[in-house]
Amino acid sequence: MDKKNNRSLIPSQGGMLSDLIVRIKLIVRLMGDKRVSPWLKLIPIGALIYLISPIDLIPGGAFPVVGAVDDIAVVWFGAALFIELSPGEVVREHMSRLASNNDIVDGPPSPHDGEVIDGEVTDVTDK
Repeated sequence: MDKKNNRSLIPSQGGMLSDLIVRIKLIVRLMGDKRVSPWLKLIPIGALIYLISPIDLIPGGAFPVVGAVDDIAVVWFGAALFIELSPGEVVREHMSRLASNNDIVDGPPSPHDGEVIDGEVTDVTDK
């Protein structure tokens, strides 16, 4: 969380699936950003290694549901920790770029939205 105004660095964009997609895109962008420490980049890598490794804190064979939940929890915690420990200004910069990608689909807001301008058309090629 942002300590200054007690808000999350990643504002909710809508539903759970869209928030998950935004979070994954953010992590990918942060992983490629040179301003983020290489040591921090080990957190999501370690979480993914844990997910695919046969070693588990809670074995899935003994506790099938809890075993799967433990894998999801480790990946979620690793992603959240990585984002929170990344420099706040870098996270905000990438989030604003991700949010502005919606403008490509919706079009940028026009200063004349909602305004109706009357006009007439004249074809200058007619004689």
